Amino acid sequence: MKDQGTRVPCFFAMINASLIRELAEKKILENKSFLVDVTVSAANKIKVTIDNFEGLAIDECVNMSRWIENQLDRDAEDFELEVTSPGLDQPFKVLHQYQKNIGKEVEVKLNDGQKAQGKLLEVDEIGIELELKSSEKVEGKKGKQIIIRRLHLPFDKIKETRIIIKF
Repeated sequence: MKDQGTRVPCFFAMINASLIRELAEKKILENKSFLVDVTVSAANKIKVTIDNFEGLAIDECVNMSRWIENQLDRDAEDFELEVTSPGLDQPFKVLHQYQKNIGKEVEVKLNDGQKAQGKLLEVDEIGIELELKSSEKVEGKKGKQIIIRRLHLPFDKIKETRIIIKF
């Protein structure tokens, strides 16, 4: 007979995002990764998004996938599992993503429709600090000058933030 270990028993087979989040967070405690998102569709398609402050290796995704799969009982409920890293084109979802990207150029869309682009300088639980550069005419100077400003944006005013990809 196969050892069931800590698998979810049949009468608790309902797969939901909070169960998967709990399983993923147990595994994440073992390394410097962090959980970005968990979704579970009505058809039991599970998507777990993880990241790492030092860059995410494919092995970490594979290990997380195996860990979660071994905790669930396919005899009780079938599912599809995908463990991935957030794409560069995806908006930040958790505080750790902001912290990981300090010093990088980001675009911030605000709830009121305005946008701000700049270097992410600081992050805390309340919001972010951006360094904005603009070329402006300064009285008494010839030509335009580079003006550097700092802008504090609280999270409750931010709709989404994305890293600016430069080639």
